[in-house]
Amino acid sequence: MHSYRSIAAAALIGLAASGAVHAQQGADVPDPYRWLEEVAGDKPIGWVKARNAVTQKEIEAMPEYPALHERIKTIMNARDRIPTVKKIGDHYYNFWNDDKHVRGVWRRTTLEEYRKPNPTWETVIDLDQLARSENENWVWAGASCLWPKGERCLVSLSRGGGDAHVVREFDIPSGSFVKDGFALPEAKSGIAWVDRDTVLVETDFGPGSLTTSGYPRIVKEWKRGTPLASAKTVIEAKESDMSVGAWKDFTPGQEKQFLQRRMTFWTSETFYRDGDKLVRIDTPANAPVYSVGDQLVVELRSDWNVGGKTYPQGAVLTIGFAAFLKGERNFEQVYTPTATRSLADVIPTRSALIINELDNVKNRLTELRRVDGKWVRRDVAAPSFGSLSVHAIDGYASDDYFLTVTDFLTPSTMFLGRVGSDQREQLKAMPSYFDSTPYTVAQHFATSKDGTRVPYFVVMRKDAKLDGKNPTLLYGYGGYEISMKPNYSGIVGEAWLKHGGVYVLSNIRGGGEYGPRWHQSALKENRQRSYDDFIAIAEDLVARKITSPRHLGIMGGSNGGLLVSAVMVQRPDLFNAVVSQVPLTDMRRFNVMLAGASWMGEYGNPDDPKDWSYLSKYSPYHNLSKDKKYPRILFTTSTRDDRVHPGHARKMAALMMEQGHDVLYWENMEGGHAGAANNLQKAQMWALTYGFLLKQLR
Repeated sequence: MHSYRSIAAAALIGLAASGAVHAQQGADVPDPYRWLEEVAGDKPIGWVKARNAVTQKEIEAMPEYPALHERIKTIMNARDRIPTVKKIGDHYYNFWNDDKHVRGVWRRTTLEEYRKPNPTWETVIDLDQLARSENENWVWAGASCLWPKGERCLVSLSRGGGDAHVVREFDIPSGSFVKDGFALPEAKSGIAWVDRDTVLVETDFGPGSLTTSGYPRIVKEWKRGTPLASAKTVIEAKESDMSVGAWKDFTPGQEKQFLQRRMTFWTSETFYRDGDKLVRIDTPANAPVYSVGDQLVVELRSDWNVGGKTYPQGAVLTIGFAAFLKGERNFEQVYTPTATRSLADVIPTRSALIINELDNVKNRLTELRRVDGKWVRRDVAAPSFGSLSVHAIDGYASDDYFLTVTDFLTPSTMFLGRVGSDQREQLKAMPSYFDSTPYTVAQHFATSKDGTRVPYFVVMRKDAKLDGKNPTLLYGYGGYEISMKPNYSGIVGEAWLKHGGVYVLSNIRGGGEYGPRWHQSALKENRQRSYDDFIAIAEDLVARKITSPRHLGIMGGSNGGLLVSAVMVQRPDLFNAVVSQVPLTDMRRFNVMLAGASWMGEYGNPDDPKDWSYLSKYSPYHNLSKDKKYPRILFTTSTRDDRVHPGHARKMAALMMEQGHDVLYWENMEGGHAGAANNLQKAQMWALTYGFLLKQLR
């Protein structure tokens, strides 16, 4: 990352003030606010603090703000939330934050205790205590424990919530970090157990060991008691690749090690490690591939012609792993998509695959079990409303799984299920954080610019008048094949619905709601389709008289922050409030800012004149104009976001303010890409956000 604090370009500022920061194909685009890319520089931080003060002074002065903030904080810290757990050894582990554990505790219990309304928990690591004793701003970043007993764990800790973290080996029986155990300094690392004395590690090994995306490009095998510098290189990717990865399948009798070279966000090569030899798994580069027991599983993102057959995009294929290595290519197609149905997830258990699919953005479950060398299918009786998510308890040794059921108005409920049975035990249920009886949920379809039908959900009062006056919040993402599904949010209920607001969730192209085709139809040069879909939904809401531009706001984060920023610039007449969270806005420089190069598979390469020709048409930062009237916008981001550079939000806000537009800006000094590092910070962020929306849209 370069420093631009010394730029004193009055001429460039004058150029910006004359209109847009004009996009120039194949040239370095003038950028008067590049100095704001210096994350922790005195001048940029001074600018941030000044903007934060303005925003907080205005929103916190609202009469309803104190109660709004207190209610959100109470929901965030509620002790009757569902503590999600992961089975490690004989215990069930959970990471928990509340008002007494601000940074959180990593704790564990037994299944028998977990079944109780108030389980007894054993604290394993108290992060608040650790942070105090080490005088570090630790944020929990997860733990990987050695299967099957889970007595040794590789614990990841982040300073302030960024993606970069330190790794330390922790011994569960003694409750302490292992002296001279496996440990990595702060970096964007990955580490995987091979056995108690061996790990596969990718990290910053020094000059030349990172990709242009800032991720490791080398995986090494590291033996206990030896210096990291002497670890043996197993695979090495190119500097222009995105990253590398490694993992081990611990299925008893089927143990396998895999290495992966990730060329782009959507393409990779996977290798099976056979002793000192790497055997490439010969499948399409854009198809996720992994082993489940003795089977190889391939999820197709495009049609594949192999073995004399053509398998369709969106299908799931399996084949015996040993047979595949010997050249067999006669796959069994275990999942086939349709025009409305697509794969949401594949969940392996000890003896089955659970297929979770979406049918017009509603989940359905199917079990596949191996019988006489073939997969036998069974439809799983599950609630037909809302969203279903499945998590195997221990895919190597158990057929038990957790099923979580939720929708916009029904608090999440967790069940314990088992493959082969429709009988389930209800383990936990989230309480109702707001009275849902006055509301109703509907699914509608808008027609986009090119005629495509795009679904969206509307949550509103049953007695709401269709007079165009309802304050309405439209949320969107539209990228990376991520599906937006119904889910229960006490914060949305308390901070928005309760105040007369209408909540709308969009399912625009770029997401995964209809599988790879829905995503790929809005990749790169076709990105505008995502924005057209979002605009079409906004226009449909107005046409149905649910709302009107005066009362319509939009919100999105990360790629969704890019979405709402771009749509605001294109159709400022359609909205009265915008919340752009941890956004991309500068599509000319995104590939040289932090992890940005890794997203060129999604957006394109702005250094390529052909790609810049379409990126320049929607890049929010480059299409602003002082001659247009934009809706009021709130940007939120984090100084510690080391994924999407805070410079995107900073520069966009600065240029808009210079052009005379009405902008609020709030940057949390911690929090990483999530925007906040703990519940107190989250409560402040959401209170400011919904306070802004209430002020603008009622």
